Amino acid sequence: MVGEFGKLVFHRSVIGTFALSRDFTLSVPMKNEYTFDNFPALKLKHVHMKDEVAVLKTINAILQGGRNNLQIVTDFDLTLTKQHIDGKHVLSSFGMFKKSKQLPPRYTDESIRLYHKYRPIEIDPHLSLNEKSNAMFDWMIAAHNLLKGIEFNSLELEEIAQTFDNILRDGTVDVFTKLHTVDVPIVVFSAGLGDMVEAILKFHNVLFDNVKVISNFLKYNGNKLEGFKNDVFIHTFNKNEYALTKDYQEISEERHNVLLMGDTIGDADMTQRIENIKTILKIGFLYERVEESLDSFMEKFDIVLVDDQTMQVPMEILKNIL
Repeated sequence: MVGEFGKLVFHRSVIGTFALSRDFTLSVPMKNEYTFDNFPALKLKHVHMKDEVAVLKTINAILQGGRNNLQIVTDFDLTLTKQHIDGKHVLSSFGMFKKSKQLPPRYTDESIRLYHKYRPIEIDPHLSLNEKSNAMFDWMIAAHNLLKGIEFNSLELEEIAQTFDNILRDGTVDVFTKLHTVDVPIVVFSAGLGDMVEAILKFHNVLFDNVKVISNFLKYNGNKLEGFKNDVFIHTFNKNEYALTKDYQEISEERHNVLLMGDTIGDADMTQRIENIKTILKIGFLYERVEESLDSFMEKFDIVLVDDQTMQVPMEILKNIL
């Protein structure tokens, strides 16, 4: 925090308490520069930052760049959606899809088995990114093959979406609506099922024309599924590769500042290989295995929100230019 008599430097522990030291080097805020006093939510105990000074500098750069230079890049599962509701884990887009009455028992049983095999690998803080990436690729191949030959009417996805009326983080609809009003593009990079993602966003009336979903979409042959139709299966740890494709480049080439949101280490790198980005603020949502994962999250994300099921922090930052 920059104050009248110098810079206050905060060091935050795992449990969210502060140790305070003072840097007496004179540091006078620039005119119209924002300080932490403008963002009360960033002072809450569940908010963690490795470098508060760098975060504030990044926020100021994004806000000074204005809405015309801004784009939002976000994950969907457990990022736009809550991570839990009253302690009960929220389903992923694939989990919602499994609620379909059209899916045979063999699909449901095998998909559950695959989840219990690969989900622990995905969130294990002790495994390398390469190990995780290889496992996620195997999971996507298995999921692709499991869909083949199933008769499916896509209209049921809209019915399923209606049963998840409280799944989006508190404030998500408000954020999306305000971003649409000022024509800020939102790119939803999802390693889940794009058809289900779009159905959820549509049901909540936020699938606006400024929203682009890049994900795994169902492929049909007549009334039967043939797996996924995208050439590259998107998983948690290869989104940065897909960011180089035409779908994303058309959106991003004239927007140099990014607010990125995700819930896994891999999400932090979604825009890693995009050359024209000048400033990026990364916000990570952490819920599972907090004690083991917090340090690694703080290395990858500028701001880490522990068990926060709202959009309070992103909205507090964005409201200054919306």
